[in-house]
Amino acid sequence: MSLPISIRNLINHFSSLPGLGQKTSERLVFYLLKQDKNFLASFAENLLRIKDNVKNCALCGSLTEQNLCSICNDSRRDHLAICVVAELSDIQSLEKSREFNGVYHVLNGYLSPTEGINPENLRIKELLERINNNRIKEIILALNPTIEGETTVLYLTKLLKRYNIKITKLARGLPQGSDLEYADEVTLANAMKGRTQV
Repeated sequence: MSLPISIRNLINHFSSLPGLGQKTSERLVFYLLKQDKNFLASFAENLLRIKDNVKNCALCGSLTEQNLCSICNDSRRDHLAICVVAELSDIQSLEKSREFNGVYHVLNGYLSPTEGINPENLRIKELLERINNNRIKEIILALNPTIEGETTVLYLTKLLKRYNIKITKLARGLPQGSDLEYADEVTLANAMKGRTQV
């Protein structure tokens, strides 16, 4: 059966999203077709609203609707311990472990000279500004154990050695080449507890 063009277009949009294949996209579209107009209007409005209302935290780069995210704005957090992550989704994964009570810094990627991603393309300058403007005690490098992750850890370790701060990275327990986003809470909690100095 040949599907109408509007259905095919929506399936193509969904399947262009990370983690959604053709079959899942088809199921989503057929589910949406069964919903009433109010649901669809609310769904569409929320999609547009995130683009208008959500921005990056001025301090850590996470997501917020304010100037600062809820973590950076929380006085109960340890603002002298910064956990450096590559992606926004890594914060969510680490927060689920309930092991870290400091603040975060999102790099927005990894160093990868082969892909043309150099230090200037990441939020490294902003990290150094945070260190220079505060009495940071510890930097935790919570980067994926991949080639790009290890390259970024080595670069940051060299760069941060001139500061009188403790530099640690997550303990192994995360398989080589894996993503923090997909690790379970217990593994992440153990990796955070057993972090090692670099």
